Amino acid sequence: MSEEAHPQHGPHGYSGDKAAVLGRLRRIEGQIRGLQRMVDEDTYCIDVLTQISAAKSALQAVAVGLLEDHLSHCVVDAARAGDPSAKVKEASDAIARLIKS
Repeated sequence: MSEEAHPQHGPHGYSGDKAAVLGRLRRIEGQIRGLQRMVDEDTYCIDVLTQISAAKSALQAVAVGLLEDHLSHCVVDAARAGDPSAKVKEASDAIARLIKS
């Protein structure tokens, strides 16, 4: 993809909330380490599955938040510039990936 379509640096929709996003991802990372510990300690399978579901839900929540940021910043900015089609397509593709997972 071109640098123009996906700038590697610079303000993104989540930039103002970066610390909060990173905090949530660190908590999820801790949940995953906890899952590894549960398996290592032979925890009852249903309890492990329950925690996997919780971690997956937490990741989905982060993904939805990032998608909302993309819509409210990147898509809105592109619409103001007169050509939102590429950003809308990116959002649609991201939604399709989220639905599949």
